[in-house]
Amino acid sequence: MESVAAAARSLRAGVEKSRALGQALARAGPRVEEIQLALPALEAAVRPIRAPRAELAAAGPHIDRAVGPAAAVLKVFDAVHGLEPPLLAAGAVAGDLAGYLAVLGRLEEALRFLSDNSGLAAQWLADIVEYLGDHDLADPRFLADLAVTLEGLKKPSGDLDGGLLAAALDMLEAEFRRLLADHSAPLPLAMQQLNTTSASTAAPSLIPAATVHKLSLILDRLIANGRQDRCLSVYADARGGVVSASLRALGLDYLRNPVDVAQALGPGVELWGRHLEFVVRCLLESERQLCNKVFGQRKDDASACFADVAAHAGILDFLSFGRAAADAKKDPIKLLRLLEVFDSLNKLRLDFNRLFGGKKACVEIQNQTRDLVKLLVDGAVEIFEELLVQVELQRHMPPPPDGGVPRLVSFVVEYCNRLLSEKYRPVLAQVLTIHRSWRKETFSDKMLVNAVLNIVKALEANFDVWSKAYDNVTLSYLFMMNTHWHFFKNLKATRLGELLGDAWLQEHEQFKDYYLTVFMRDSWGVVSPLLNREGLILFSKGRATAKDLVKQRLKTFNASFDEMFRKQSAWVIPEKDLREKTCGLVVQAIVPAYRSYMQNYGPLVEQDVSASKYVKYTVDGLEKMLSALFIPRPRRAGSFQIRHTNDKITSAMTGFYRSASTVK
Repeated sequence: MESVAAAARSLRAGVEKSRALGQALARAGPRVEEIQLALPALEAAVRPIRAPRAELAAAGPHIDRAVGPAAAVLKVFDAVHGLEPPLLAAGAVAGDLAGYLAVLGRLEEALRFLSDNSGLAAQWLADIVEYLGDHDLADPRFLADLAVTLEGLKKPSGDLDGGLLAAALDMLEAEFRRLLADHSAPLPLAMQQLNTTSASTAAPSLIPAATVHKLSLILDRLIANGRQDRCLSVYADARGGVVSASLRALGLDYLRNPVDVAQALGPGVELWGRHLEFVVRCLLESERQLCNKVFGQRKDDASACFADVAAHAGILDFLSFGRAAADAKKDPIKLLRLLEVFDSLNKLRLDFNRLFGGKKACVEIQNQTRDLVKLLVDGAVEIFEELLVQVELQRHMPPPPDGGVPRLVSFVVEYCNRLLSEKYRPVLAQVLTIHRSWRKETFSDKMLVNAVLNIVKALEANFDVWSKAYDNVTLSYLFMMNTHWHFFKNLKATRLGELLGDAWLQEHEQFKDYYLTVFMRDSWGVVSPLLNREGLILFSKGRATAKDLVKQRLKTFNASFDEMFRKQSAWVIPEKDLREKTCGLVVQAIVPAYRSYMQNYGPLVEQDVSASKYVKYTVDGLEKMLSALFIPRPRRAGSFQIRHTNDKITSAMTGFYRSASTVK
């Protein structure tokens, strides 16, 4: 019974265990199903290689050859991330530029390696995956997932470094800007340099050589990494700002607001020439040298950057001002302005060629300079060749009504002397030579001299025509006397006078003497004989008759004198020495005769109640009146005109003395 009881207890315990196990199995069923579903994938992940050992041994060498390059790529990739601390540290660039560039060079080398090899390593791994699949050495699902991953690695993105290179380049660019900003102050004492001979040499650079070297090193790395345009822009803005600030004190507003009258352009053209020389030879030459040092062998980049700096310097504004001078209203003075502008450009021709010649970036400056030179040459030659015609056309204009020297004469004498001066003659000769060369013709200095002499001789030929235009012959004598003396006096001891010769000048002096003689003879020479003594017998019986004759002759003298003085009071002798000589001759012709006459016969009428009708002048009063003759009065300012072949006046020619609309 005890055995039975023990068996019963054992049976009940087994049933309870079975029941508990059944319940546990019931609870684990879903979990087992999940495990059964996951087993295939787990099997593929854990044991993808299912091939026999011999086949796997054959695939081993292929796998090793592919894994080796991949491992090298991963090693370099890890090294790239190891460069982050030294490249991103604050102040690393300024503190040790050489060390920073060395680290950056390692980064660039590593990135080049990754760029060149990561795709190739991925391709080799892909080939192994394909090999495993072809030989059924691994689970197909595993191989498919691996193939997708490797396909993305075949084309590596440009951000293999996670943006480390871009960040390092940004720090270099910031240092580039800082170095330029710290050493880009305007040039000091610009005006003092402008007024000294040092303006003809390049201004010393304010950027130390060590800084220039740093800029060059940084520039090399930035341009090598595709930041060329940004570098050029930063450099041009910085250095262009220096040039602009350096020029601001010079007051260049006149460049943008030129006048269109050649006479008023004179001071501006002179200042323009000095400023242009300062800008080209001092500022731009200094900037060109700095560009060459900073950009080194990158000639095209240096040229492009220098062209932008030159634009900041307003070189095109300078050329536009020169063009405005060429486009000014046409008159003889414009020829001098054109020659001055051409001379300034010609002096800087070698500098322009060195700075802007042969550079694509400077093609606009080259073209505008070339066009300006052509305008200057053509305009100067046109005016010069027309001068002779204009002088001949003025022959038919009326002469001065006061018998003075025509302003055209004064103008042409002074003008031709200027053209033959050391300042203008070589420039004009060069302009004419260039113009003739364009037409395949030759030109010599002798041709220039002859052309000027022909202008003077054409003016001389005008004298007779003008003198015949006077209704009063005596006034024509005064006019010829004035004009010939003016010619002689203002040409003597001048370059033009030397070319005309002493004989030619003496001829004009002789003409002056001749016309002075006939002027005195036909005017005042007929007045003094009116005070003759014929019939004046001073005895008691003839005293009354003598008194009447004296009255009559004084009356006739007064009338003739008054008429002569009235007319000649409106006449002038501009040259003081000739005027004093002429007045002296008039006084000598009239006053001694009048004094003697009045001493001898004045008492006959001075006691008469009507004496004032006959004795109008005292001797001293008469002498003062005659000594004050021919004094020039202020003339109204004006301008003589330039006639064209259609005989229509179309444009003004402003002379040195602002001549009137006639030859007055």
